[in-house]
Amino acid sequence: MQTQTPKNQHFILKNRDIFFLCVSFFAGLLVWLLPTPEAVSEKAWNMLAIFVFTVIGVIAKPLPMGAITLISLTLITATSTLTLEEAFSGFSNNIVWLVVLAFFIARGFIKTGLGSRVAYNVINLVGKSTLGMGYGVMATDLLLSPAIPSLTARAGGIIFPVLTAVSKAFQSEPHSHPRRLGAYLFLTAFQSSVVTSAMFLTSMAGNPLAAEIVSKAGIELTWGKWAIAAFAPGMLSLLLIPLILYKFFPPELKSTPNAKEFAKEKLNELGKVSPNEWIMILVFSILIVLWIFGSHLKMGATTAALIGFSFLLLTKVLTWEEIVKEKSAWDTLMWFSVLIMMANYLNKLGLTNWFSQYIVTHLEGLSWQSGFFVLAFVYFFSHYFFASNVAHMGSMFSPFFFLSVALGTPAMLAALIFSFFSSLFGGLTHYGCGPAPILYGAGYVKIGHWWKFGFIFGVINFIIWMFLGGAWWKLLGLY
Repeated sequence: MQTQTPKNQHFILKNRDIFFLCVSFFAGLLVWLLPTPEAVSEKAWNMLAIFVFTVIGVIAKPLPMGAITLISLTLITATSTLTLEEAFSGFSNNIVWLVVLAFFIARGFIKTGLGSRVAYNVINLVGKSTLGMGYGVMATDLLLSPAIPSLTARAGGIIFPVLTAVSKAFQSEPHSHPRRLGAYLFLTAFQSSVVTSAMFLTSMAGNPLAAEIVSKAGIELTWGKWAIAAFAPGMLSLLLIPLILYKFFPPELKSTPNAKEFAKEKLNELGKVSPNEWIMILVFSILIVLWIFGSHLKMGATTAALIGFSFLLLTKVLTWEEIVKEKSAWDTLMWFSVLIMMANYLNKLGLTNWFSQYIVTHLEGLSWQSGFFVLAFVYFFSHYFFASNVAHMGSMFSPFFFLSVALGTPAMLAALIFSFFSSLFGGLTHYGCGPAPILYGAGYVKIGHWWKFGFIFGVINFIIWMFLGGAWWKLLGLY
């Protein structure tokens, strides 16, 4: 007996998907066919064309993100833009693996019940309203930020599992009622994390690099000077984030008047801390110590995460079968590896340096105020082309800073703006900094909302730190 083929099953893609796949392809092809600028290599221009295809494809999503990036990887190797070894270099990037390990460690929090226990205690403290929870998440990150220099480890390894547990506690899952609570908390946590990473010299791995670069111009950015300078604009940004999202990206669950009773009931159900929870607490404590003192111990954040993860496997808190089934982690490994590879090679092939010099040559004759504003704007929003804060700093911080000073910009003002922007621009996209793929990968927030609010908060932070920050630093007598 013949089975009847379901109607339209032979259509692989919907009309919308075909349209946006064509848009992505022809946008990339258009860049590819445009004349290559004289100072840019053919490979760099080809990489830009494929990157344009990828970014449009990732935003429009005619195919899953992993599929789009795999096609991009194929185009890169098939066109000999990069060798196979170069194209797969992103899979050995330490930040990529720190992101993936954060997913695995978060699974330990969920499986043992420790994440739920922490979540119910958070609810017990600040759970009267969803807005209160948003500020609770923000405050937690702020308290941790001076001591943990890895933004990815802090937001991904510590905040992420708590967010997951709190969301699930209120029946908010990625596939079921994401807007009930989870979407609001995850977006609040992400946008807060890029601000907290700007507020202390020790809260983001690239901050000491910024201090080192500006020291060549005689500018000393001590831990205290950095913290005082960031205080006013940083606190304003942090106070606005949960409130703006509550207004324009509201959670379905507004009030939780019985949250404390609910939390206490759930804590009673959990009972005493189990042996596996104690192991998880021990591993978590070790990770925090290693992340805080990693620079003194000459140990990177990824190595510390590997140690913690291995301990969870050795004690069978996690099994390899569970790790293999961690779909979000492996999916993130795929698309984030390709994106970070492409961003790195746009830099290595000289495209970002060419872009920097192109901007520089078009600023002659401007006042220092106008020129500095243009440089700061370009520096901030060019982060759409980067998958790492530190990579962006490495290619553009130094030329933009020294050109600003040459234009007549007060050196301290330029130093502070470019230093703080080097953290703040990480909030623009779902691949722009370490915690972005972790928090986006949880699946609570659609990519359109992620980019929309990334741009909105990018503009808000740009204005706050550029103008209020400038006035605050003038009042402090820093320039």
